[in-house]
Amino acid sequence: MDSAGDSAFGDGAFIEVDRVEKVFDVRRKTGFLKRERRQVRAVDSISFTVPRGEMVGYIGPNGAGKSTTIKMLTGILTPSGGRLRVAGIDPSRERSRLAHRIGVVFGQRTTLWWDLPLIDSYRLTHRMYRIPDARYRANLDRCVELLELGALLDVPVRQLSLGQRMRGDIAAALLHDPEVLYLDEPTIGLDVVSKARVRAFLRDLNAERGTTVLLTTHDLQDIEQLCSRVMVIDQGRLMYDGPLAGLHEAGESERTLVVDLERELPPIDAPAPARVVRVEGPRQWLAFPAAQSAAPLVARIAAEYPLVDLSVREPDIEAVIAKMYEERATA
Repeated sequence: MDSAGDSAFGDGAFIEVDRVEKVFDVRRKTGFLKRERRQVRAVDSISFTVPRGEMVGYIGPNGAGKSTTIKMLTGILTPSGGRLRVAGIDPSRERSRLAHRIGVVFGQRTTLWWDLPLIDSYRLTHRMYRIPDARYRANLDRCVELLELGALLDVPVRQLSLGQRMRGDIAAALLHDPEVLYLDEPTIGLDVVSKARVRAFLRDLNAERGTTVLLTTHDLQDIEQLCSRVMVIDQGRLMYDGPLAGLHEAGESERTLVVDLERELPPIDAPAPARVVRVEGPRQWLAFPAAQSAAPLVARIAAEYPLVDLSVREPDIEAVIAKMYEERATA
C-alpha cells in the first residue's frame, strides 16, 4: 500500500497536491449563551500528483474529504496549509484564470439554468467563457451527438430526468475545452443505460482529447471501467494510491456472484477460493476475491448447473476501507 507521505513533483505532473490540509472552525451551542469552538480537520496533509491525460478515481466514504479536496482544486476553498497547483496555477489565488482550463460536474447539483431550455444554458456558457463561435459550435455538436441530447435542447432543465440532466451538465462542462474535468458522483441515481452512455463518452473524451479526469464516486464499476488508478481517502488522509486490483488485495475485498438456477439445488460446488455464502430456494450467493476475474467461475457454473440468470455485485467501498483499517490495526 502506498501512503501519502513525502511527494516530489515530476515534470509531467498536471495536478500537484503537496501536504495539503483543510481545517474548519466549527461552533456549537453548549448552553444558554454559551458556544464551544472546535476545529475539524477535513483534509489532513495529503500529497499526490496526476499526470496530464490520466483518469483517476478518488474514492472514500461520506465525509472522508473528497469534496473538500475537489473544492480546493477548483479554488472554491483555500487550503489551510500545504501547496496546490493545477496546470501550474494556484487555484485559490487565480480562480478566474483557472476556470477557463477546468470543467466541474457535481452529481447532486446542476450548473444549468433551471427554468431555461437546455440550449439556453449552453448559449449563456458560450458567452460567459467567451468561447470562439466555431469552437463552441463544434464542441456543442459533438456533445449533443455523443450524449444524445438532440431531442432535449428545447426542454426546460426542470423537466429533464436525472440522467438527462447529468448528460446535460457534462456537456456544459466541456464546451470550453477544459484540460481537466472534475466529476463528483457523475452517475449517481442513473439507470444502467444512462450509466453506460456516460462512461462510454468519458472514455472517448479521455482517449481522443487527452482530458485529465479526477472522478469521485461510490460506484466501483465507474472506477473499474474508467480508471487505471484509484486513490482512497478516509478521515482526511490518503490511505491508498495505486491500481484497483491492489486496493482489493489490500482490503481483502470480495465480489458476490448471484446465481438463479432453474430449481432449488444443494449449494453449488464452487472451486476455492469461491464459496457459497447464502441459499434461498433456487437463488444462491457465492463470494470470491474481488481481484480475481469472475469469468472462470461463471463458465464452470454455466457448464455444470441449470442456469437461468446471474449477476455480479461489487464490494462496498466502506467495507473495503474498514477491512484496510482492520489489517493495519493488527499489523
